[in-house]
This record gives sequence, structure tokens and C-alpha cells, in this order.
Amino acid sequence: MMTNLKKRKFGLNSLSLAVTVALAGSAMSTAAMAEDEEVAENVEKIAVVGSRAAPRSVGESPVPVDIISSDDLRKNGSTDMIDMLVTSVPSFNSRAQPISDAATLVRPVNLRGLPSDSTLILVNGKRRHRASVIAFQGGGINDGAQGPDISVIPSIALKQVEVLRDGAAAQYGSDAIAGVMNFQLKDSAEGGSISISQGEYYEGDGATTTIDGNIGLPLTDAGFVNISAQYKTADATSRSVQRPDAGNLIAQGNTYVNDPAQVWGNPEINDDYTVFVNAGFDLNDNHRIYAFGNVSSREAIGGFYYRNPHNRGNVYSVDGGENLLVGAVNGDQSTCAPVPIPKNADGSDGNVLDTAAYQAMVADANCFSMNQVRPGGYTPQFAGTIEDMSFFAGIEGEFGEWMYDASAGTGSNKSSFSLYNSLNPSLGLAANPEDTQTDFDTGAYEQVETTVNLDFSRYFTIGSIEDISFATGFEWREESFEITQGEEASWIAGPYADQGFNIGSHGFKGFGPEAAGKNDRSNIGIYADVEAYLTDDWLLGVALRYEDFSTFGDTLNYKISTQYSFTDYWSMRASHSTGFRAPTVGQENVVNTQTSIVNGDLIQTFIAPPTDPLAAFYGGEVLEPEESINYAIGTVFEYDDFFLTVDYYNIEVTGRIAQSSQIAVEPEDYDDLRDAGVEFPELISAVTYYTNDFDTTTQGIDIVGSYETELMSGDTMFSLAYGWTDTSVDKFDPETTDEGKVRRLEDGIPAHRATLTWGQTWDDISVSLRGNYFGEYYATHADDTSDWGSETADSAVTVDLEVSYTMFDQLTLSVGANNLFDQEAQELKDGTQGVLGAVYYESGPFDYNGGYYYGKLSYIF
Repeated sequence: MMTNLKKRKFGLNSLSLAVTVALAGSAMSTAAMAEDEEVAENVEKIAVVGSRAAPRSVGESPVPVDIISSDDLRKNGSTDMIDMLVTSVPSFNSRAQPISDAATLVRPVNLRGLPSDSTLILVNGKRRHRASVIAFQGGGINDGAQGPDISVIPSIALKQVEVLRDGAAAQYGSDAIAGVMNFQLKDSAEGGSISISQGEYYEGDGATTTIDGNIGLPLTDAGFVNISAQYKTADATSRSVQRPDAGNLIAQGNTYVNDPAQVWGNPEINDDYTVFVNAGFDLNDNHRIYAFGNVSSREAIGGFYYRNPHNRGNVYSVDGGENLLVGAVNGDQSTCAPVPIPKNADGSDGNVLDTAAYQAMVADANCFSMNQVRPGGYTPQFAGTIEDMSFFAGIEGEFGEWMYDASAGTGSNKSSFSLYNSLNPSLGLAANPEDTQTDFDTGAYEQVETTVNLDFSRYFTIGSIEDISFATGFEWREESFEITQGEEASWIAGPYADQGFNIGSHGFKGFGPEAAGKNDRSNIGIYADVEAYLTDDWLLGVALRYEDFSTFGDTLNYKISTQYSFTDYWSMRASHSTGFRAPTVGQENVVNTQTSIVNGDLIQTFIAPPTDPLAAFYGGEVLEPEESINYAIGTVFEYDDFFLTVDYYNIEVTGRIAQSSQIAVEPEDYDDLRDAGVEFPELISAVTYYTNDFDTTTQGIDIVGSYETELMSGDTMFSLAYGWTDTSVDKFDPETTDEGKVRRLEDGIPAHRATLTWGQTWDDISVSLRGNYFGEYYATHADDTSDWGSETADSAVTVDLEVSYTMFDQLTLSVGANNLFDQEAQELKDGTQGVLGAVYYESGPFDYNGGYYYGKLSYIF
């Protein structure tokens, strides 16, 4: 960093660092503390986000900011950045995604009860691009969200993470309704580390291996290059039970059914690697160039729903399982005799494969059914490859009294999808049924964003008010969302579509030529930000931002923040702001087919752009930006080694963008839909699209506290992070949103969450013990919000423990466990476990896989 750039000086103290350690809930090992001592003293005490003035300590910030160091993040058995942050930030949540289409590949998150695309993600202070994945089954709050993929950012690459828990659209632009997360990359020019960790669940599955490393290199005496890399693999997990229908088929002699027929669990992750590079070079005392970027990739394979070989609609039957769906090669189904499904005395199905009617159908070359290629039914596997890259470069410095920062960058995220063990029933069977295609390349999504920034700042003195910070700047941004066509067999309507057979690869239809294409949008933003101490104790800031989008017009937003120090130890702070979130290009144009479960039954849902003829017929309209009003008030108390912040927030969002509920496609509408250009409407059970129909109010309280002392002849840290979140849906359209979806928005995450941590460090040994409390929440399974598939889940407590021992000064061995006492997730209520093939609700706030133990070996040089 340049040493001559003019910066306001602040009296920093160890209290900020205390918060850093408290939030992550750990004590650093001796070797790690030695390596990071200078960083801890000079960097981790201050935050960049939340103010356009010079960085300041978290206690002096007029808005709540959490600062979490890299070492704190790594005191966790998980190597996923999302899981690390969940245990560190009081109002940050995420849920598992076992069978959730593309959301299985990129897990959505939420901050302060709002979806993932309501939190702006920065890396080194620059806007991070979105993921290409849209969370079609995002657990209520995140249904339809398209946020960045922060899981590609490895903790080994980070110096610290700054979490601004306050609306900041007037400062940073679209998406900053809930807050801002800034990932600061390491910038050391020397030293480094390498580690290897391995762990698995108590159940004996989900084995995960992670190897990562970091090295800092000098770029002559005036610069640095810091390189970080991580490689990871993870086995799948299964928390499944055999479905009764599948078990009955096995009992009736069908030997083609798997046990379990359907798997609920984490996906298998292969070849998950990421490389981050951060570099800077001082041209002279007044100007500096910098660059950073990443290349990342991973492959994931997850499960889907089981297709019963007797009754799966438009594959095996069209009358609910009374008869098999039989196709006729000559096009005349009347030439093929019906094949009834045999029934036992208790009403259960017999084995249709043994019936004379089925054997006669197989012997007739003119007739066929899907049972000939998948006699035991089938469970498709959904696979995806996520490729992510970014590159930013810029120059910063000063001209006289003015400081400047000019930068440009681009980022892309591409998701390529495949479906295994499926069928395109409308294509019928190959001459040899065993040669029928069952694996499909279904196409890809790609999100690309390019950003150009030019920022200026300086200090003024007006009258008796000194050091008035003034900042202004310009941003130009372009984003595009592209759908790549899948292979023909994955989307084509084959010759048997008009006989009632499903079109496209079943479970995830490939993207056809009508869906393929690229859509883009550009916008410009101009902002001004003023901040000053009106007295020695009173800080006041005002920000104003104007943005103009090429697709829907402009918006003007403001923010006012203030902090007043009553004593050296106690201050009050408050903020008020307006904000907005522009609908993403993906949300405006995405096309997909998903399988949902309602009242225990699978239905095929078509996701259409809101202006598509099908969506428009059922009420779809052009999307508009969300608008928000944010109020917050809080207090900060810091005395010696004690630190406490309490903050209340209230966020009103109007025109909230979300995915509608499934709207049934009625038979009486078929003719009108055909006239509107919709092909084969009789094969579409329901449609869903994006809409602005919600108005919500989210309020909450965040409490963060820490106390540092000496106990048992060592350094001790106690910390508490508590969050209360409450969301109410003020308005919705009952024609596009059902009551179950509303309840998921209001109660889908625990209203109360708390983390209490004890961190203890001796010369060579450190211990981190963390208790996590999760309050009651509305539990659903597989997005089924009916009374059949949901209930209020009980509160729960999990305990995490890690012990580290430093050997030879530079080598540290750590062992630990997440969910040490194997606290079970909420079990599905009676009558639903078998039907769903699962044991636990997967919408819970903590890992339903149970306890996880691990070991890690780290070497610092």
C-alpha cells in the first residue's frame, strides 16, 4: 500500500480485534498469531465498507460492521465459505439443498431475512458478479433468487471479511438492500501457508478432503503478488428411507428397483478447485496499480425424485396408475390393448411385469411402454459443472488534495447441466430398448458482468468543521445472461408427444432453440457522499446515488447515518436509507422445467419469463425494480476488553421480486394457449414466473458482544452473537401466491439465532468451543407447503469444538467436530417419511446430516 496517500487518522484500539475474534468464535494458534500479529494490529481493526471516508474501527462506524479474519473463519470443520459465515454473523443464514435443481449446485444464502440477491458482494471493494444459477427451489426466502456464488472464495485467500449489516444502495448501488459483504484478499509480499484437512460425518459418509495453500511474493521492492489455491472433493451423503411404493414393488417381485429408490443427501463434489491472485505495485509515492482475479471450477452430482413405473404421469401412465401408458408405433393407440396395473387385496399394486397383458404388449412390435427400458422406474441424477472467473485491474493515487481510484473488471459464471438415468419419453424406444438414450446434455446458463468505476475523494474544511470527507464517482456496468441450447434429444418433442408422452429429458428438460439466446442490460450510476464530525462527538453522513438502466429507467436513492458519543465508552448510532434492487437479466428471461412435490404428488412445472405467452396468459407482467426503506438504530459500548453492540433494523420492501407459486394449467385453457403459441399445453401441469406481487416488512435485532481476559494461565475470549429476525408479508396476490409460500417467507428461518463462544489460547494449545442455538421455524420438505408436508419445527442446540496443538513453531495439528453431540435435525412427521423417501426436513437451519468430525494439518512459512 502507498504510504503518502492522505488518510484521516483514527484512534484504533484492540476492541475491534476483539470483535473479529468474537464473531468467528475462536482463539488463534500460537503460530498463526505470530504470522498475523502485524496484520491484526494494523488491518483487522478497521473496515472499508460502510463509509466512503477513511477506514475506521467497527466501534466508530455509524452502521453495524462485522470484521472476521481468515484465521477465525478457518476454525470450522467445513471448508465452504457459506458454512463459515453462518457461524460468524448473527443474521446470516443458509439451508441445505439436497434435491433442489440448480440450487443444489450453488447454495443461496440470506442476510437479515432477505434473499441472496439483496446482499451486495464485493471483493477488494469491487462488485462481484452473480452466479448463473437461479434458485428455483430456494427454500421460500430465496425462491427465484440469483445472487453471487461466494462458496468459490476460499478462506486461505482472505485477510478478512467485512459484513455491513445495513442498507447501502445509495452508497454501492443495486442489491445492497440487506447489506454488503466485502472479501479482502491477502496482500502479503512474503511468507505463506499450506494445509490439508479431512473429515466425514458420524454416519460414515460425506468424506471431504481439502488441500489449500497461500504464498506471498515480492514484485521488486515496490509491490507484491499473493497467490492462493484450494482443491476439494466431497462424497455424497444419504439420509434416506425406502419409499413404501418402491418397497412394495420389490415385495411383488420387481427386481429392478433400487433400495433406497431415492436418495436425500448432499451432492457428490468432484474436482473442486479455485485459484485467487492479488497483486499491487507502487509506481511512485503517489500512484499505485493493482490487479486481482480468480479461476474456479467444480463438478456436482445430486439426486432427483423417484419415478414410479406404474403411475408417473406422462411417462408410465396418464390415468393415475390404473393402466400403463402404451404407445403405438403406427400412431393409432387403439391398435394397442390396454395394460391394467394389477391390484392386491389391500389395494397395493401388484407386479405389472408378470401380467399376460404386459407380456402381450411387449410381444407386439407396434406397441411399447417405458417399462421396457426402465422396468423398476428410475431416479434421474442431476449434474452440473460450475466454471467461475474474474479479473479486475486499476490505478489509485492522489493529485494534490484529491484521491482517485480508476478500475475496470469482468466476471463470468457458467453452469453446464447434464441429466443421467432419465428418458425423453416422447422419443419412444430404440429398436433395442437397452439402446434407448438415458443420459442428456441439457444446456447451460452463463452470467457475464463488466464494470468500470471512477472514484474521487478529498477532505474539506468549512468554517469550524474540519476534515469533511467528500466522495463522488461514476460506475458503468453491463450484465448479460445467456442460455445455451442442449442436445436435441433433451428438448425435442418426439413423434409420441401427441400420444401423451412427456417432452424432453424427464426431470430437467433441455433448453431448446426457443429458450436459447443472450439478453443483456447496461446501467450507469453517479453518487455523492459527505461525512463529517459536526462536533468532537457527533458524526453525520449523507449519501445520494442516481442510476439509470437501459431496460426500465432510472432511480434516485439516499442515505443518512449518524453516531453520537455520549462518553468515551458509549455511543448511539442510527441510519435511514432508501434502496432498490433491479430484477436480474436472468430473472427476466430464464426458461426452465422443474419437478415439484405438492401434497406428496410430483408435478411438472414450466418456468417461463413473465412476458412469455404461457406466463402472460396467467398474469405475468414486465418486472420492475424492488424499492425499499431501511431504518436502523443501535448502541455501541466499549470499555477496556469488553465490547457490545445492539442494533435494531426495519426494512420495508415494496414490489418484492419472487417466483410465483405453481399455477395449474387447466384443460379448459388448452385451446386458448395453443392460439397464443404454446405447444402441447396438455403436457404442462403448472406454470410459474417472476412477479413483483410481494410487499414485506423485515425487522430484527442483532447483538454482538465480546470479553477478553486471562483465565487458567492463558488468553481467554468470550463472545456472543445473537439475531432476532421477523418478516411479515404486508401484501400479496393470492392468484399467484399461496398461503404456504407466504408462511415460508414469514417463518421459514428461525426467528431467534445465537452463537456463544469460548476461545482459549496457551503457548502451544488453543481451544474453541461454540454453542449454536436455533429457534423454532416453519419446516417444509421438497418445497411442499401443504399441511401434509410441513409443520413447526422445534428449537435445537448444536455444539462445535476444535483443539489445536502447535508443533515445531510452524506446524499445527487441529482436530474437531461440528455438531459434536450429533443433534438430529427435525424428523419428518408421521406418514410422510416413507412417501418422500427421507428422514429429515431439509429446510432446517443446520446440517441435517448430523455430526461431522475432522482433522487438519497446517504449515506456516
